[in-house]
Amino acid sequence: MALKATIYKAEVQLADMDRNHYADLSLTIARHPSETDERMMARLLMYALHAQEGIALGKGLSDVDEPAVWVKDLTGEIKLWIDVGQPDEVRLRKACGRAEQVVVLCYAASSELWWKQIESKLARLRNLTVWRIPAETAQALAGLAQRSMRLQCLVQDAAITLSSDAAAVAVELIPLQTAQT
Repeated sequence: MALKATIYKAEVQLADMDRNHYADLSLTIARHPSETDERMMARLLMYALHAQEGIALGKGLSDVDEPAVWVKDLTGEIKLWIDVGQPDEVRLRKACGRAEQVVVLCYAASSELWWKQIESKLARLRNLTVWRIPAETAQALAGLAQRSMRLQCLVQDAAITLSSDAAAVAVELIPLQTAQT
């Protein structure tokens, strides 16, 4: 018998002063049995940082043809494809062909090795942005995970803080590759 996804609820008060975007986000996150808290919180973070009309959580690990988060316009065209983790070259090339922009957030301790192996193969993908957060930050974000979460996300002068009543985590996005638009 297959294990079922665990449902998490997140209420996120977003204050993105850099984009002048303020919102109360209400998310229902289906966490796949093989998904870690680090990955789930990375998805939640990327959702908050890119919140806009048409944004949605993808099916993630249960559907390999969907990203972790994406933004579609009213015609169904993919404007933004967001993956978390360490996707392979083939997946990223395919995503870059399907979406206007592709963003990857890698968060594991092995991210630097992954990037060294794949960097030259992805250099010519002009619509690809790759960010890394330190593994310690990903673990601290995982510490915020609860079945029912009330979080605040503050973005000011490129400084990001995700916090709950119990703790606050400063998130530094380290650029590995920036889209050439």
